[in-house]
Amino acid sequence: MCLGELIGDNDVSRTRRTAGHGMHGLHCLMLDTSIFWKRKNELHQVAQQASNIEDLTEVIRASLSVMCKQWSDAMHTFHEKFDSLSTLIIDHGLDSSPQEEFLSLLGGARTSPPVHQFLVNSLGEAGVKRVSKVVCGAGKELQLIVLNHLQPAAEIIGFRMGELRGLSRWRARYQGVGLDETLINNATEKAGMLLVQVERFMRVLSSVVQQFSNFFNWLLKCIKLLMSEPSDQLLPYNSELAIIFLKFLYDQDPVRKLLELCEADCDIEVELETMQRVKELAHFGGFLDCEYLRRTLAKEFQLMESSFKEAFLMPFSTISEKILCENLLPLFPLPSSPASTSIPVPASISYYEDPCHAMSSYQTSQNSFIDYLSFQIPEDSFPEIANCIGIARGFMNDLVSVKKGYTSLEAVLLCVPDGYHCVDLSLYKESQIVLLLNETTTSSESSGDACMMIVQASDLPFVSISRSSSLDYWMLHQLKIWNFFLNIFGISWVMPFGIVDLLCCWGGGCRNTRIRKVWGMVPLCIFWCLWWERNTRCFEGMERNVLELKGLVLRTLMEWSKASGVLVFSSALDFLESCNA
Repeated sequence: MCLGELIGDNDVSRTRRTAGHGMHGLHCLMLDTSIFWKRKNELHQVAQQASNIEDLTEVIRASLSVMCKQWSDAMHTFHEKFDSLSTLIIDHGLDSSPQEEFLSLLGGARTSPPVHQFLVNSLGEAGVKRVSKVVCGAGKELQLIVLNHLQPAAEIIGFRMGELRGLSRWRARYQGVGLDETLINNATEKAGMLLVQVERFMRVLSSVVQQFSNFFNWLLKCIKLLMSEPSDQLLPYNSELAIIFLKFLYDQDPVRKLLELCEADCDIEVELETMQRVKELAHFGGFLDCEYLRRTLAKEFQLMESSFKEAFLMPFSTISEKILCENLLPLFPLPSSPASTSIPVPASISYYEDPCHAMSSYQTSQNSFIDYLSFQIPEDSFPEIANCIGIARGFMNDLVSVKKGYTSLEAVLLCVPDGYHCVDLSLYKESQIVLLLNETTTSSESSGDACMMIVQASDLPFVSISRSSSLDYWMLHQLKIWNFFLNIFGISWVMPFGIVDLLCCWGGGCRNTRIRKVWGMVPLCIFWCLWWERNTRCFEGMERNVLELKGLVLRTLMEWSKASGVLVFSSALDFLESCNA
């Protein structure tokens, strides 16, 4: 059950009136969800893999967030200590950068006053050790996060996507549930690219941490020499690594660049020779997207997540198209105003197994369940039956019953006692309906008394109701037959409520003058064949299936067309091609 306005999905619906069309109110829909049962194994397998991949994606997202935070804090500590050197250089009237001063010191030149003051007074041995501990410790923490969380999650995602890729190639079984091979292939490739990015990040991180550690070892050596203290116990350093650090890493942060997702152009420079190798590998089964090395780890993760979302939304849209509305029951109208949508409407729907009625008109021997719909009727809907509760049953099997010539839908109205109004209602065990009633009071100080009423549904005087007018419902509800002929003529249509309405608007549905006369015969031909089928079922006990009915109507229409000389054709195929021209 749902609140809303029943509308059509094409231009024809604006001029054709259907049962409940244009009515804003409470509607009950019966949906054909048999696709879930027919393909439950495939759906379960895909859903299980997709759910596992989504969980692992959250692990990667959390890992990247923690890594970015830890490394940013470490770099903040580093720059907080070393940025003071730039101020000292300016204060001493020198026109140089901290990197140039350090390179000069590394080359054996005399220590400049600002560098001497910075190393001995501002930074000191304790400061170097503290910054070294923070930066190198953060690097080790990032490595542990990658090894223990991010990399295993990325590897498992690649494995899961490989399984889904194999399943997507079984088109006969999995294409029907939305496992699109192209989208899965793209997502699998993105998962593989993320693994490459993780490997590259680990190499970059290891190199950066090593160069930071080497730089700090050199600074400790310099401080010891400036203070004329022994430095034999210090760790050795590599001068070449120190030079590389000062030229490329002192004021740059390649680790943060890989971890942060920036909107600006943050492409990574890749050598032409490397890009050429990547393009060559694409011809031997490598990644088709050769630009992945120019992207950062965070950007690659974003693209992978986007490809997963696109691939995993396909089953939803595919399955949704196969969930068809088989029947519709408008319950009551509501004013088309924003205020009406916020009105709470007590309603409930449930199913009961009723052995006493298992073989009644509204059930079959295979299904002894009966559906009950209970709802309060708002005063704005029907003022003459205000403060009443409607209960309907048998809606689930009404479509089958109508096709057999009778109705299974029954309903009853319950009048709430004067002085009370219904607050809530619910279907309870053993076919019982529970009503929560509040006393109606005019005083704002008191909410009045409340009571609970239990009604036995099987004891209520249900009355059989028909939603058809004479033969309207029986003639117009054979949607498979009507849609069969509408598809032949290539025309979209929304069925009106009655036969008279259909005949009045049918002539304007076809603009092709050559086949307009044949188009005009279609409703009369369908009515004649359906009436013949009805009499055959009632008096001879014989029944045709839908395919046989389609063939009967098609043969009859061809005979009528040939007899009237409206359309000349040599075969059934020629007739169909002429109608669709």
